[in-house]
Amino acid sequence: MTKLRTIDTHTHILTRETAALLTKAVPQVPVTITPVDAESATLDVGGVVYRPFPTGGFDIARRLRDMDQASVDVQVLSGTPQTYLYNLEPSLGAVTSAIQNDQMAKHIAAHPDRFMGIATLPMQAPEKAADELRRAMTRLGLKGAMFASNIMGKNLDDPSFEPLWATAEELGAFMFIHPNNVAGADRLKSYYLANLIGNPLDTTIAAAHLVFGGVLDRHPNITFVLAHGGGFTPYQAARWEHGWAVRPEPKKNVPAQPKDIAKRFYYDTILHSKPVLEFLIGHVGADRVVMGSDYPYDMGMLNCVADVRALSIPDAAKDSIVSNRAAALLKGKA
Repeated sequence: MTKLRTIDTHTHILTRETAALLTKAVPQVPVTITPVDAESATLDVGGVVYRPFPTGGFDIARRLRDMDQASVDVQVLSGTPQTYLYNLEPSLGAVTSAIQNDQMAKHIAAHPDRFMGIATLPMQAPEKAADELRRAMTRLGLKGAMFASNIMGKNLDDPSFEPLWATAEELGAFMFIHPNNVAGADRLKSYYLANLIGNPLDTTIAAAHLVFGGVLDRHPNITFVLAHGGGFTPYQAARWEHGWAVRPEPKKNVPAQPKDIAKRFYYDTILHSKPVLEFLIGHVGADRVVMGSDYPYDMGMLNCVADVRALSIPDAAKDSIVSNRAAALLKGKA
């Protein structure tokens, strides 16, 4: 029997070489990684500091050791949210995205049995984003893209994104939505709530706009994956269905009663709770869930393989989540 290759679909990377290339291209937004000790560094993007940035985020040898320890065979690499750089002028955004994607392809070429990748896109210019997605997938061998839950406050149902969605559907892209620039940040300044509540909240807002903006209806074959177990989406989607039935506002772009909204998305496993993850799997099905860790960040679930194997679900479902479903989706087979 062929051994399953475990696939972690939610990881981030930004090496010091990539940071230096970004700084050279856009010196007005210098990107620096300054090691603090053997375990972490400080990441500075144009004067905005993030810490701790764990060593595995930029040191590939350390990353590979951590993967081995966690029994992860393959990581799907993506850029860091800190370097989306959506505030740049569009042509510069295209440059910084291309740098990150070229570097990702370089990492994959060096370790083809351990890494796959999804692109960073200049989402502030959707047509350029579509072009970069096509280049990344057809020339670099990347499998799709990771992008933010809103683009400098613009929701994902904005008509300007249609060229990107059309290209993603044509290419069979793996489109991973990761929260950033979260709503309600002024009320979430304390207690790390911008992450604890803001991140899942903004993912939920993104999902709702894809539903009620009609994006899912226009592009039913796009694989949209929601980070962190989908935020609040799986647990409130029935409320959205009820709202459509009793209110006129949700009907604007969706003329037919939406059904099984929760099952129209895919979800990673980062929920920090065995019972909650089991609920998600039971609610949407194991074929809608793929394994993720959020490596290397401290809010991740870095023992993701063991976490899935410990679930009280059938072994076939576990195999699907840790390997088979992601493998199919990354090949463009929804």
